[in-house]
Amino acid sequence: MKRRLTILAAAAQLLTASAMAAPAPQAPLSDWPQLKSAVAPDAQLEARVKDIVAGMTLEQKVGQMTQSEIKTTRPEDVRKYYLGSVLNGGGSWPNGSKYATPADWVKLADAFYDASMSTDMRHEIPVIWGIDAMHGNSNVLGATLFPHNIGLGAARDPKRVGEMAAAVAKAVRATGINWVFAPTLAVVRDDRWGRTYESFSEDPKIVADYAGEYVKGLQGTLKEDANVVATAKHYVGDGGTDQGKDRGVNQSTKSEMMNIHMAGYYPALEAGAQTVMASYNSWTDVAANKTYGKMHGNKELLTEVLKQKMGFDGFVVTDWNGIAEVPGCRNDSCPQAINAGIDMVMVPDDWKSFIANTVQQVKDGTIPMARIDDAVTRILRVKLRANLQKPSASVHAGKMESMQARELARKLVQESLVLLKNDGNVLPLARDRKILVVGKSADNMANQSGGWTLTWQGTDNKNSDFPNGDTILAGLKEAAPNVTFSADASGVNVADYDVVVAVIGEGPYAEGDGDIGPAGNLRHSGRYPEDLAVLKAVAGKGKPVVTVFVTGRPLYANDLLNLSDSFVAAWLPGSEGKGVADVLLRGADGKVNAPFTGKLSFSWPKGPCQAPLNVGDKNYAPLFAYGYGLEYGKAKKVGRLAEDNSTAPCGKTNAFPVFNQSDRATFPLYVQSGGERKALGADLNATHALPTLKVEVAQVNTQQDARKVTWTGPGAIEARAAAPRAVPAYAAKDGVLAFDTIVTQAPQGPVQVSIGTSSVDMAGEFTRLAGQGKKTVKIPLACFKGADLGKVDTPFRVQAQSGLVAAFANIQVIGGAAKDADAVRCAN
Repeated sequence: MKRRLTILAAAAQLLTASAMAAPAPQAPLSDWPQLKSAVAPDAQLEARVKDIVAGMTLEQKVGQMTQSEIKTTRPEDVRKYYLGSVLNGGGSWPNGSKYATPADWVKLADAFYDASMSTDMRHEIPVIWGIDAMHGNSNVLGATLFPHNIGLGAARDPKRVGEMAAAVAKAVRATGINWVFAPTLAVVRDDRWGRTYESFSEDPKIVADYAGEYVKGLQGTLKEDANVVATAKHYVGDGGTDQGKDRGVNQSTKSEMMNIHMAGYYPALEAGAQTVMASYNSWTDVAANKTYGKMHGNKELLTEVLKQKMGFDGFVVTDWNGIAEVPGCRNDSCPQAINAGIDMVMVPDDWKSFIANTVQQVKDGTIPMARIDDAVTRILRVKLRANLQKPSASVHAGKMESMQARELARKLVQESLVLLKNDGNVLPLARDRKILVVGKSADNMANQSGGWTLTWQGTDNKNSDFPNGDTILAGLKEAAPNVTFSADASGVNVADYDVVVAVIGEGPYAEGDGDIGPAGNLRHSGRYPEDLAVLKAVAGKGKPVVTVFVTGRPLYANDLLNLSDSFVAAWLPGSEGKGVADVLLRGADGKVNAPFTGKLSFSWPKGPCQAPLNVGDKNYAPLFAYGYGLEYGKAKKVGRLAEDNSTAPCGKTNAFPVFNQSDRATFPLYVQSGGERKALGADLNATHALPTLKVEVAQVNTQQDARKVTWTGPGAIEARAAAPRAVPAYAAKDGVLAFDTIVTQAPQGPVQVSIGTSSVDMAGEFTRLAGQGKKTVKIPLACFKGADLGKVDTPFRVQAQSGLVAAFANIQVIGGAAKDADAVRCAN
């Protein structure tokens, strides 16, 4: 397939002295192309598949279409239910231990494999285990972690990215796993999306350049000990949702979907990608007034385009509980998705009832047997092509050394760094200078590695969890003899040093949690005021300040740029912090040690609400253009920039978030019981037990979005800010305190829901909701007599006596909803 869209020529760019010119435009595609996969059909293999399918029962076929999670699956379950696949989600490990060794992983993989090969089936079919190895085998302690995709995009090095993919495949095989949910081929068009760092670029050309190389690196010949099955994901349009909302609506035209969001799929499928993962998002072509609906139920895209027009003969897998996104479906039942073209269903928890429901839906004719046979044929085709053997048979099995590629990762870190400012040519620094290092991310492996690292969100990790990695501070200390560190710049005198290096930026996050919702904006200091504070503590003291910005996306940071003489976008470099020091510091001979070569693969905003912002847009006017990146020896003064410290929201909203996936920091959750008070924190795997309360992570709307509280006596859960905040007028006017809940057991006694010191008795409502599944509760603010909405530190508190078991999610204040028919009526 020769024709691939390249980005439209950019408009006049700001600060383009060293910007890479945008590629020349080519004629866009006008129809979905026919593709030729590098993995050719094999008549003998097809005959074998046909024979196996012919000898399978319906229950065996549906079992093959089912993918369960290792937390809920024993090897015996694979044998009994004929499960075709297992997966481990982010933060899921053998025996529930983050510290599981490669040998522990292989032991469990062998157990699943042995179970799959000892069923009562006529032909035994090996199970296939899938994993999110997002930037290395990133769920496994000790594996090399590469820069996330946003940094790889800045590196502009497809060849080395292919080498990285091969290293990832080897690392995954070291744990006995042979299927990787990568590469992500999203073309992100709004950087408020919390998965922006999973994308190589806003430019479909870069995504296309990397896609094929990545697949080739992972899959190789599909026959070797270091090969794994690749996954092109998330199909399709996940990076183009309105306002960057995770699982939101992509409003692209058909041409935009075909030429922008599909750009990476063409080379990935031509390279032979064997699986495709469906996306959570919907597609509504606003210009054509056509609604395609949720991708998991989109037959036109899954079957007619992907399988028929483009000729994809592998299988389509859902995302985590993705079928529940389709209207009328649940986690354990969705004939619509299977009929639309889904072949394997990721059902982490509810897989037993999914199997039973699907078998019944075939028996009653809701799902045609021909569709089941096609799905199983595709799954078996891929399994046979992948030559699945016992996991421990691989030469890499159980070997930590097979999970190491530190020099390659370090080189990619060097290439990924983008120099945005170097006024006065402060960089590179001589190694003999007295260097003061400040900032929360200088000595923080979790921050520099980001999400999808050991845990799903990348949270609840400490430096000791990275035995084969180095922080940025460690890299600086190894190369330079006179380095002092103070995270918040306290206890030091800037005048005693020659230069300050501040390492600041975002904390780790993944999907959902990382979204900047409609009530927020792109100003970094608004979400991380400690970074502005530490720069103010060291700037203007007569010594140059070099800022290293660790981030999963471009952000509005003019205030930080103005306090810095030099400013480096380091993205999320992973385990090899020494790669940053390699570029910041001169060599021992005084010459440039490693040059700045990185170029922006995403445009950098000049305002807190400049989103979406993409090269080729009408009136394109970023602060730093796509392709920008300074180099040593090529001076360009940035100077002082205008600052906008606005806290105004960028989106259209009447909701003020209290606690939801895109804002868990403003009002963190606490529980109180028996004289104890405890912060629930960021560990999504933790269970908190207090004298009369137990708190677990649960799902109400999406994966791990809720906290499930079991009361056995008096206690409370509350959302409390460090300092009082005003509820915005748009949310307060005719507003409600709203939350989504699943009540599984009614309370015994009063239940008080409070804002501040004002409370409402909701025992009757919780009793009514028990056993009804997910419900949204809306309590008018007017019910909270005397609540001061101009100064609220605790906008949500539930206090109960005993008996109540309820999960809470999506807590917010919503303006105008007090008049809704389903709003609670105030007493008296």
